[in-house]
Amino acid sequence: MPEGDVVWRTARDLHHALAGRELTRSDFRVPRFATADLTGRAVIATVSRGKHLLTRVEGDITVHTHLKMEGSWRISAATSYPLRDHTIRLILANPEWQAVGYLLGVVELVRTSKEERSVGHLGPDLLGPDWDAAEAVRRLTAQPERTIGEALLDQRNLAGMGTIYRAETLFLRGINPWCRVSEVADLPGLVDLARRLLEANKASGPAVTTGDTARSARLWVYGRAGQRCRRCGTTIMRGELGQVLEERTAVWCPRCQPACA
Repeated sequence: MPEGDVVWRTARDLHHALAGRELTRSDFRVPRFATADLTGRAVIATVSRGKHLLTRVEGDITVHTHLKMEGSWRISAATSYPLRDHTIRLILANPEWQAVGYLLGVVELVRTSKEERSVGHLGPDLLGPDWDAAEAVRRLTAQPERTIGEALLDQRNLAGMGTIYRAETLFLRGINPWCRVSEVADLPGLVDLARRLLEANKASGPAVTTGDTARSARLWVYGRAGQRCRRCGTTIMRGELGQVLEERTAVWCPRCQPACA
């Protein structure tokens, strides 16, 4: 699933293409909103909220989308010919640009004044203006017996983190993903590092946490199960963690991230 930095860039690109212009095309290809028509309305802004995208339109209207596992937005010069790809879920266009959403996991229309009904459950956004490290720590510690690997991916604790940044953040802090939240000595330092990693990568991708932009050297442990740890040479492990599909795959170095007591 795309992580907070990818969603932040998507919101930035949608904003640049659509904001401040009237829509000349609005094509919802989901049954619930198939008859919705936003043409003639100006787009005010697109912002990200964790892994959610909110495109605000005149008239107290927000187009709420979520990429889930396979979704994407593609922006190109506006064209008049119809797009017939069966994976398209939404098209928003103006005379200059068209934004096409493919395989979007969520497409819905909500009142802008009531956006909280869709995203109000989320914790502080790692890349948002609402970021509050103390609140993120408070939410994490509310379930002290939960594994830190599961707790970090719970978007109700802090919004925007996924499996890549979980693996890399825990490695850099030397924390085993199976440690309980209560066993993590410095939660403020952990969430601060997570924010700094996403902040450093938000402008462009793919993610780099090692400082080396070479394709084979960008990450410490994520995607490297069975390979040697870049730091100590120990074989990197992979295991199943948690109940939710996204949370299950954890990777770690057993020497750099020893098991907790």
